[in-house]
Amino acid sequence: MADGAPRVERDGDVVRITMVRAARRNALSREHLTQLLAAVTEAGSTDATGIVLAAEGPVFSAGHDFADVAGKPVAEVRSLLLLCTELMQTLQDVPQVVLARVHALATAAGCQLVASCDLAVAAESAGFAAPGGKGGWFCHTPMVAIARNVGRKRAMELALTGDVIDAPTALDWGLVNRVVPDVELDAAVDDLMGRATRGSRASKAWGKQTMYAQLDRPERDAYTTAVEVMAAASQLDGAREGMAAFLDKRPPVWTD
Repeated sequence: MADGAPRVERDGDVVRITMVRAARRNALSREHLTQLLAAVTEAGSTDATGIVLAAEGPVFSAGHDFADVAGKPVAEVRSLLLLCTELMQTLQDVPQVVLARVHALATAAGCQLVASCDLAVAAESAGFAAPGGKGGWFCHTPMVAIARNVGRKRAMELALTGDVIDAPTALDWGLVNRVVPDVELDAAVDDLMGRATRGSRASKAWGKQTMYAQLDRPERDAYTTAVEVMAAASQLDGAREGMAAFLDKRPPVWTD
């Protein structure tokens, strides 16, 4: 396993993919996105019935790594966002049931990761946010997936305020399926996965793919637009200042 690569384990009929870059808050760097995409694609080619996407450390995932974006040309940012989009869509394209095990804070593209999974179980201590709305680089692409989970008004609140919502709110808004005490998280994940994977594998795989085809038909068109806008937006003064301040560990100075 490469340094920082997700841990992949087969547990009966379930493949567990766990992000282990705790020191980097499981940020979705280009390298990590590539690793996750490879892991999900490989799991998707097996006879497993389910995939659990999990993480270790104080944060489930902090989203994009600004070090991959700050000062980069628009073409490079666009390719990063397209890679991220490919991972999100692969989670929905694989025939297995994909369930997010959310033990802690999931922000920006990390929240997008949760929203892109078929199912999600969260610990009571988890939180969710699209923080770009209170910074300089709006969460255009994360909101494609998040908005399709929570609806327009709630999506706008998440996107515009950038505030963290707690796990019970995420449950009420439709971003997760279950919220349980932290100590019961694994049991709840296993219970929901067991019930979601029973029955005909072929029927369920086709059913999953058809569900997305009829529920989210505009999504790919939405991603095309969001990738272009988010890549272009990385060049704005506000985005540059926000990322520079984050990387320099100083308060941002907004001029726009």
